[in-house]
Amino acid sequence: MTLVNLGGPRTTEEIEAFLRDLFLDPFIFDLPLPEPLRKALARFIAKKRAPKVADAYSSMGFGGGSPLVAETQKQADALAEALSIATNKPWKGRVAMTCGAPNLRELPKDDLIPHSENIWIPLFPQFSRSTTLSLANIILEKTGLCPLGNQGWVDPFAEDLRFAEISAKLIHDAFTGNLSSTAFLHWNAIPPVGWEEMELVFSAHGIPMRLVKKGDVYVEEITKSVRNIETELRKKGFRGNVHISFQSRVGPAKWTEPNTKKTMVELGKRNARIAIYPISFLSDHLETLEEIGVELRDLALGAGAKEYFRIPSFGVYPGFVEYLQALALESVTKPRKNNCICLQKGGEALLKGCCKS
Repeated sequence: MTLVNLGGPRTTEEIEAFLRDLFLDPFIFDLPLPEPLRKALARFIAKKRAPKVADAYSSMGFGGGSPLVAETQKQADALAEALSIATNKPWKGRVAMTCGAPNLRELPKDDLIPHSENIWIPLFPQFSRSTTLSLANIILEKTGLCPLGNQGWVDPFAEDLRFAEISAKLIHDAFTGNLSSTAFLHWNAIPPVGWEEMELVFSAHGIPMRLVKKGDVYVEEITKSVRNIETELRKKGFRGNVHISFQSRVGPAKWTEPNTKKTMVELGKRNARIAIYPISFLSDHLETLEEIGVELRDLALGAGAKEYFRIPSFGVYPGFVEYLQALALESVTKPRKNNCICLQKGGEALLKGCCKS
């Protein structure tokens, strides 16, 4: 069983290689340029950004790198244990990253093909060209098989009502002090008083608007997912306002809006009590710990916010591990059909070989 994540450098020395993988990916850095020029620009940007990014990684306190690989391995180990108990046979949890190490491009071809004994779970709840299709393209190039919709492959699950239920439960547990202070990174377990009336911001990683114009349904799935989670939270007594915003913008191009920084300033000026949840992240790393945990906090409080409460991502939250176990088993027990998910989700055949008539 393999959990797949975007990746993050484990050490300072891995930062440039991680960024190079990131920017060389045509589904992520898809500027309308001749391919040789696009690749040359990608390498230049990776080299130029590496020192600046190193400062951010260093400030988190994980030896100059990101905890993402280690956190993903914890999730894989917890899921393997749950699957072993559920199926009464041993499972081993492996992690692979689309950018940086351990790089899925280095796996043997046979290990990349999902089936009933080799389940693949991408930790990308929402469908996007920059995550889902990027990953599928890497596997397609190495194996000749597009994995989307195949047996043993877990497709994006953001619109699954069970995902909304477990997300709402995590948020409610954070609000009510039912999360262990040792189970989550940089987590302050002191619950906010009067959480029912807080301004709740769901912050997602942004994507360039050019991807949306190409048919990417990421924003649509974020919106539906948040509305489903909001419905569950209302049942638990939450009465505050809900906001959706997008973080981590890079470069001058137009990205999805509103930007989370702008949202923090606007709410701060209203002296709001803010709670923020990373809707598109399932494991804590730079974007949740440094960007949400420090940069956006300082921005909101500096603008006048009365309170700022960061809710952690899932990690090895028991209910989430149980949910992943259910998804894994369903990927091999339910009838599967390569149902042209790229056509259904993207509006066009974005990946050659993905859809077959």
